Amino acid sequence: MKINNDSTYLALVLEPIKVCGRYKPKFGQGNKGEGLTLAQFQTLYQGDSFYSWFGLDNPLMYAAHKAAGGMTSVYRQIGIGCEKLFRTVLRDSFELTDEDVTWSYEVPLPNGKTRRLYLDGRVPLDRIADRTKRKRFHDWMLKSSSSLGVDANIAATLTGTIFEVRQGYKSKDSKRQNADIANASTAYAMAYLPCASILSAQIDGDVLLRYRAQKWAVLTGLEGVGDPLISTYDFMSEVVGYDLAAFFKRNRDTLRTEIDSVLKALLAPEASA
Repeated sequence: MKINNDSTYLALVLEPIKVCGRYKPKFGQGNKGEGLTLAQFQTLYQGDSFYSWFGLDNPLMYAAHKAAGGMTSVYRQIGIGCEKLFRTVLRDSFELTDEDVTWSYEVPLPNGKTRRLYLDGRVPLDRIADRTKRKRFHDWMLKSSSSLGVDANIAATLTGTIFEVRQGYKSKDSKRQNADIANASTAYAMAYLPCASILSAQIDGDVLLRYRAQKWAVLTGLEGVGDPLISTYDFMSEVVGYDLAAFFKRNRDTLRTEIDSVLKALLAPEASA
């Protein structure tokens, strides 16, 4: 357990969250920078006869918009912070480089150009210098592949694992699912096992079944199950060698304080005026 890394790891999670408290809604104005303040919102709505007749320039309406958009931002930024944490833990635990734990690929576009897509982490087997750690990770890959019904001959050719990290997956966004399925196909084509690591227990059951049917290894935020094939925290503890659940528990007071501060800022319209 690398408690001495707590301050570094905690900063990776907190930095994106702090951004949420400064969130301001844009109200369809197309601002590329920050959104509108309360005063700007009221000027906009008071200048619109229809909205003004209904009293939608009310500060509580602004607060509602700010809270609604801000809540989405909170989830997103927690996910971004945890993605950085997950990737850094992989790097440190297996003594890899930043390049080792980064994975991307290009897809062609209709205009003849290409677009580069990035996933959230990678562990290439041949870059794990410690033989015991390498064998432990490889064994997990083979067991995961077997549980998904991947042909043993294909599993034997896999050279590592790529990861997609999410804080939760409660939606049934078909566009996102299709993109992830395409990512899985590309991963197998490049000899990698695709693994989705969900940090909460919040994932839609139909989505979970579909991903596993498409040969995604899916880990969720279950605690105490003792199975690194289905639990993100068991995987991190038993396979990677870092107790991620213990890290969150040690730092829960700091995390809760930061979220409390962000929520209070989002729910108070005056804070952005």
